[in-house]
Amino acid sequence: MTDQRPAAAATAPPPLAGLRERKKRRTRDALLRASLELFTTKGYERTTVDEITDAVEVSQRTFFRYFASKEEVAFAVQDLVESHFVAALEARPAAEGPLVAMRNAVLTAWDTIEEAIGEVVPVDLHMRAYQLIESTPALLAVHLRRSTELEERIARLIAVREGLDVDTDPRPRVAVAAFSGVMRVTGRLWGRGEDSSVAAIRRMTEDYLDQIGPALAADWR
Repeated sequence: MTDQRPAAAATAPPPLAGLRERKKRRTRDALLRASLELFTTKGYERTTVDEITDAVEVSQRTFFRYFASKEEVAFAVQDLVESHFVAALEARPAAEGPLVAMRNAVLTAWDTIEEAIGEVVPVDLHMRAYQLIESTPALLAVHLRRSTELEERIARLIAVREGLDVDTDPRPRVAVAAFSGVMRVTGRLWGRGEDSSVAAIRRMTEDYLDQIGPALAADWR
């Protein structure tokens, strides 16, 4: 007699495995939220790993099972945001030029940030943490290094979109450098302001990106 069970039933993971994964995800998310709350209220450098683990009622060993350091946890949500932007850029129509595609992708990413990170941390907590990064020298230095790595990733993506060799044609890196420069300026100015909302940084980003063309014009007068 043959086994008539669907093939999926034979390969489905045991229910306990799914429960364990959900528990791990909940623990990681709780550590992440507690870390960002402490960073944004006490300050990044004044917050200790002990305080984070006490807030979640877990051991230091548990913290280091999920994060290698305070720095890693500080940028964990930023990783999600950057990946969300890259996915939005990959989804842009091929007919859009590089700067138009990047502009539309970043605005789309801001418009849909809730779906990217909402299950992990509240958006307003991320925005406060982003402001903290912009105003904390140790974190800002890391942010700039990470931005350089992201620029290279985007430049290679743009080169693929345009059918170019990024190592022989400078245009993808030049276009991304212009775009990234605007993003750094808006992030810095937004971080100094009193309005830490998504709407505020989106509005500023759109305004400044729209100035790339005029700013590169030969004659400003």
